[in-house]
Formats: sequence, structure tokens, C-alpha cells
Amino acid sequence: MRALIVEDEIPASEELNYLVQEHSQIEVVACLEDGLDVLKFLQEQEVDVIFLDINIPSLDGMMLAHHIGKFARKPYIVFTTAYKEHAAEAFELEAFDYILKPYDEKRIAAMLHKLETTFKRDHAGEEQGEDGQTHLTDEPPIQGAVHTASDAGTGKRINLLRNDNIIVTDTADIYYAEAQEKVTKVYTKNGEFTMPVSITDFHGRLPQETFFRCHRSYLVNLSQIREIVPWFNNTYLLRLRDLEAEVPVSRGKVKEFRQLMRI
Repeated sequence: MRALIVEDEIPASEELNYLVQEHSQIEVVACLEDGLDVLKFLQEQEVDVIFLDINIPSLDGMMLAHHIGKFARKPYIVFTTAYKEHAAEAFELEAFDYILKPYDEKRIAAMLHKLETTFKRDHAGEEQGEDGQTHLTDEPPIQGAVHTASDAGTGKRINLLRNDNIIVTDTADIYYAEAQEKVTKVYTKNGEFTMPVSITDFHGRLPQETFFRCHRSYLVNLSQIREIVPWFNNTYLLRLRDLEAEVPVSRGKVKEFRQLMRI
């Protein structure tokens, strides 16, 4: 992996560079201080991840991330900042992570491990050429290989927000979501998350073939249903794997739900 550090404070830049080298196999190809210099650099070279401070000259980190989000090949973005208040916006930009200063070495090490693991999974079947660019390999796929949610995940991930941290989560690990006023509560294999978006917007980010809007205030992962319980007015309550909660199916969604579940 090739990385770019964008940081206008030299001590912070040097510390992060050291931690990346100490805890990963990621190559830091440049350290830049100015947002416009970053855009010029990226016109000539590709990187796989950008460690991006928010308060930088010329073009701040958030605006820079907006520009980078339009690239055909988008690098992962890890925000590094002393300010908590930008975490929700970072989530909207689908940042890989949000690291607060001063740096915590264990937190950095865990993020780097997750980053390398995600990169390998996302780029299986590709290789890095001598020109620093990524190329598809000519190796054919293994015949007869079957991947399930239990051993390989769905290959589809979403960023979830918890306590200023962005948690990259396999969508297969989401059980259901519930609308609560202006936010959406998301219940996963690894706990609960509160997302600063409507349930309609959140649903739009999920695989539509797996997640069903079963009620105005609920959406459910169909693959996590363990029991369908008849309820009043010919509706249903859904019981999910590993959870005590019950998710309702509204009358207006019953017909579509029956078709999906073939009942």
C-alpha cells in the first residue's frame, strides 16, 4: 500500500510517519502540508490511503476530501484531527476512520491493521506494478469457491459512527435499523450505533436485495431473520438471530414481505 500524509504540523507528521512504519507494511510516499499541493500531487501519482488533517492551508481537509471523492479510483481517507465535531461529516464522506490527536499508539496500530486487511480484501485479484499503479492479474478465479456470510462476509461494507470513531462494518453484520426522530439506530453483531441520517438515507446505502424496509420506522436484514411470528391484522413480528428484539412488519408491507420470503 502507498500512503500520503497531509499534515501542516511537522512534529505530528513525523510522529504519524513513524507509527505507520512501525505498525504496518504501508509505504509513505510523501508528506505534504498544503491542500492544493495535494491535488497537484494526486494528478501525477496514485496512492491507496491518505492520512488527512482537517486544518491545513489553501484547501481544508474536508473540502479536499470532497474533491478526492470524485476520483475514479478513490483512496481510503483517514482523518487525523484534534477536533471531534467533524466526525459526522467525515462519516458522510465515507471516510475509513477518524483519528483524534494526540495520537494513541494502540488506536493507530489497530486502525492500520484494519486498513491493511480491508485493502487486501478489496483488491484481491490485483497486483502492484513497478510504476506504482495497480493492475489486474491474469489469474483466473478459483472454480467452485463458495463464500458465505459466515466465512467471508458479503464483500460490502458501510461506515458506522460511534463516539467520534468511524467503524467499517460488513453489511452482513447488521441485523436491523430503527428510525428515532432525526437519527437512525443501527443494531449490529458488534453493538449499537446512532447514525445522523434518516432511515431512508441509510437504507439507500445498503444492499437492496438483502435489506427490506418492513415498516415506516424499521428496516431489516432478511438473512438475519430466525423466526416469523403471526401478529394481529395478519401482520408479523420478526425475531432475529442473537437478539431479543422483535421487528414489526406493517400491514402495507405484508404482501411484499410474503413474496420475498415465499410464504
